[in-house]
Amino acid sequence: MVGGKSFKENHKMLKIEIRVAEKKDLGTIQRMCADTIAAVCSTDYNEDQIKVWISGIENTPRWNDNLSGQYILAAEYDGEITGFISLKDGYYIDYLYIHADYQHLGIAKRLYKTIEEKALLENQSRLMADISITAKPFFERIGFKIIRQQQVKLKGIELTNYKMEKSII
Repeated sequence: MVGGKSFKENHKMLKIEIRVAEKKDLGTIQRMCADTIAAVCSTDYNEDQIKVWISGIENTPRWNDNLSGQYILAAEYDGEITGFISLKDGYYIDYLYIHADYQHLGIAKRLYKTIEEKALLENQSRLMADISITAKPFFERIGFKIIRQQQVKLKGIELTNYKMEKSII
């Protein structure tokens, strides 16, 4: 409770800072990402799917290698990273995760708008992403369209996601 109101009722008072993530943030972002998948994706994915998904995130060498060279923004509130987004090759949103305690507060939209501005500065005409079932409604609300549903295999476990695209010009 903040001032007699719930945290979410006071979300407009949150001073979220959007900044370029630094290498030292990657471990914190990695943990937040894995925790978020475990906390918010269980209505769309079963336990085995979540475990295999998180195992890919928790593979630190793979994680660091995958994020190297990407443009990464972090959302921060009161010194805590509350979310992040990454842009690969100027047009591909590789990651967008918001901490489970900070969902539905407008943080994802702010991160996305900042990434879209970056893509426009790089003369991109569209953005693409492979989106989880859980994140699909958000991406549809901000104008992404489904190109196709996909079945992705991770360590023999199949997960459904969506190839999505948005024209930004």
